[in-house]
Amino acid sequence: MSISASQVKELREKTGLGLMDCKKALEGTDGDIDLAIEELRKTSGLKASKKSGRSAADGLIALKGSDGNFFMLEVNSETDFVARDDSFVSFTSETLETYVNNSDKSLDQLLADGVEDNREKLVQKLGENIVVRRLAKTEESSTTGSYLHSNSKIGCIVSLQGGDQSLANDIAMHAAATDPMAVSPAEIPEDIIEKEREIFKAQSEDSGKPPEIVEKMITGKISKFLAEVSLTEQDFVKDPNKKISQLLSDSNATILSFVRYEVGEGIEVEKVDFATEVMSQIES
Repeated sequence: MSISASQVKELREKTGLGLMDCKKALEGTDGDIDLAIEELRKTSGLKASKKSGRSAADGLIALKGSDGNFFMLEVNSETDFVARDDSFVSFTSETLETYVNNSDKSLDQLLADGVEDNREKLVQKLGENIVVRRLAKTEESSTTGSYLHSNSKIGCIVSLQGGDQSLANDIAMHAAATDPMAVSPAEIPEDIIEKEREIFKAQSEDSGKPPEIVEKMITGKISKFLAEVSLTEQDFVKDPNKKISQLLSDSNATILSFVRYEVGEGIEVEKVDFATEVMSQIES
């Protein structure tokens, strides 16, 4: 049976899949579009499943304010090329909007309520693994602020007690730039401090100085480390003569919490040689 261009066009519009996939499906079902959709769902679902094991460490951060709160979402792709695709951008925006309208739900609940179906369709259309990785929102009954970098790869939301949104926005921008580990030194996990102590101790062993002097050196380095990774103790990026703690004090404010997302952070990227990658695409 001859398959017309209009039939292929209609199937592509309904599925978002490639021209050849749609043409083959129609040929296999004698032009029956509904049956072709069923077959494509089976085969494309298999392709999406195969792609799910591939590393997705690129993507976008999306951020939106609503009723005094801020909502943030990370969606990952395998490449920046796909992250800039209009379909990927739209999916990210729509998923964030779904979260804003259902902010009491967890990520798993949102996926089960339709986001996963949309994700699978996008995987089928774009040919890459796509992951809705994580989401966050500011605390209620607080002053909130946000910052999203121009490339949509780094975002931060901040909740304050006191202060105003301008201050909260400044602190969010600062945290996006400096990537602090915690709000204050008291919140740095003890195991991280001990790990740094061991490193500093090893570095000081060959100094030739008396043990008590070495211990003072280690203590000083620990104090410096805690200041560098704690938000309140950092020098404000817009005015290095002021610490964040001073900004807060000037406005009679405290930081309740902050969340900073950077696309792909902590994701181990799978190394695949060229021949293996070619074979995997042929098999899919």
